[in-house]
Amino acid sequence: MDPRKWLVPCLMALLVSCEKKAEDQREAFPTPFELGNGNTTATYAETLEFYRKLAREFPAINMQTLGPTDSGEPLHLITYNPEGNFNFQRLGADKVVVLILNGIHPGEPDGIDASMQLMRDLASGSITIPEGVIPAVVPVYNIGGALQRNSHTRVNQNGPEQYGFRGNARNYDLNRDFIKMDTRNAASFVELFHLVQPDLFLDTHVSNGADYSYTLTHLFTQQDKLGGDLGTFQDQTLRPELEAALEGKGWEMTPYVNVYNRSPDLGFTQFMDSPRYSTGYAALWNVPGLMLETHMLKPYSQRVSGTYDVLYSFLHLAARHKESLQSLRDASAARLKGGAYYPLGWVIDSTRSRTLLFKGFESENPVSQVTGLPRLRYDPARPYIREVTYYDGFRATDSVRIPTAYLLPRQWETVRDRLDRNNIRYRALERDTVLDVTSYRIAAYQTYPRPFEGHYPHYGTRVEATRVQQAFRAGDLLIPTDQAGVRYLLETLEPQGVDSFFNWNFFDTVLQQKEGFSPYVFEDLAARMLAADSLLQQAFEEARQADPEMAEDPYAQLDWIYRHSPYYEPAHLHYPVFRLE
Repeated sequence: MDPRKWLVPCLMALLVSCEKKAEDQREAFPTPFELGNGNTTATYAETLEFYRKLAREFPAINMQTLGPTDSGEPLHLITYNPEGNFNFQRLGADKVVVLILNGIHPGEPDGIDASMQLMRDLASGSITIPEGVIPAVVPVYNIGGALQRNSHTRVNQNGPEQYGFRGNARNYDLNRDFIKMDTRNAASFVELFHLVQPDLFLDTHVSNGADYSYTLTHLFTQQDKLGGDLGTFQDQTLRPELEAALEGKGWEMTPYVNVYNRSPDLGFTQFMDSPRYSTGYAALWNVPGLMLETHMLKPYSQRVSGTYDVLYSFLHLAARHKESLQSLRDASAARLKGGAYYPLGWVIDSTRSRTLLFKGFESENPVSQVTGLPRLRYDPARPYIREVTYYDGFRATDSVRIPTAYLLPRQWETVRDRLDRNNIRYRALERDTVLDVTSYRIAAYQTYPRPFEGHYPHYGTRVEATRVQQAFRAGDLLIPTDQAGVRYLLETLEPQGVDSFFNWNFFDTVLQQKEGFSPYVFEDLAARMLAADSLLQQAFEEARQADPEMAEDPYAQLDWIYRHSPYYEPAHLHYPVFRLE
């Protein structure tokens, strides 16, 4: 008998048997979302219990307990690897790791439910991804918010019936905390991030600034800020290929519609994800990031389905570009060496734009029945396809030369703690020493008048730089820039950076004078100083002539003299981090 005659039927039977087994296993582990009516999401407890069951049943799934959060509950990490190796330090260069973050805003739970389905389907074999791709999922990041379950705080959102709250257990918005790290959540996440060392990052969200046809919008980290060939690769390869992959699955995708309470057909700009945001933080480590934003007015079941397809497609993109992605990340890190220039400020480049064939809804401005004034209203019954200008190019407004190292006096322990958690390498000086360094004086800054995430942040910061001989003590920190965290150091230690430690109030004590003068006492001393120093007298007169308000204010005049005297304290407005050029 010809063996080929029975070999094919046997193989077909084996294939059908495997498919049946995979489907049976899939059905044996339904998610809470699948058990519901299409408009419900898993609770935090249900999410953990689901993953515990998966990890017990499937060797390819690992559930790891990591650091604490403000809720008192720990973070968890769910990893899929059919080889059963869950030691990220030993995965090998042939692996590409994709980190997926869910529930940073638990009122936006699409990714929580979609990730549960994805990891179950991978484990059961009902779907496959190429070898070498390791998805690592944070099932719920904002645990405190997930535990504040309600049906009211997302007033504009079309489902699910219940969901979590945006603020965490201490009412912080965790998607503003990646640099300042006020929360235990952020402290644990950065340690998780450096443990996993992802090659790609995806953060799942829900958003609505306008109404339009799309269920799915993408917010990649800004490509000019990501920079170089890596930024070009993300913009010209990853983004269009993701759009094409989703279109092949029946989903049209558009850039995040960055408007609020106005029609997008007027055009819009790309969102600039500074380091406080998840994708902005990932970019500090040369990791391309995607913030998926589903549209909150679309049905919940539709949003979960779309999120699932984005996650699955993203994993395939990671596999397709594994080698080029890793080499581009290495090259991006290598170009940031001492002596090169690093951009710190960004604005929209109005000379660069592209045209989107945008699918929106006509809008109108009838008189509001509530206010009696014009309001914005969209009409989904009147869809349009219209060319819309999209500005996705940014240009640098200033830059800083990368120093050889920074020096941080040892007493600034809150900064040191954040360096430690981000695996920043430094050494403590062994003895007291004097070094030739660049010192900054804070020349100008503004402060927001209202609290923002527990701070009154500064902005518009400018510095004056001088070369000085500075005395340092044993134990002060010498922080080289020739390390993986160079972007992190530049963005946090250069005061002009939008999310610098200075702008987040870490050094506010240097902005306040601790000593001063009593005018009736200082008056006589000021007169003697002017009489003894003709250059000081001349500069004083020029200052009075240049500033009429000062010329009419006796205290301001005495203060000018005081600030130009040996009696003025050197710590005032002097930034306590130094640059070794």
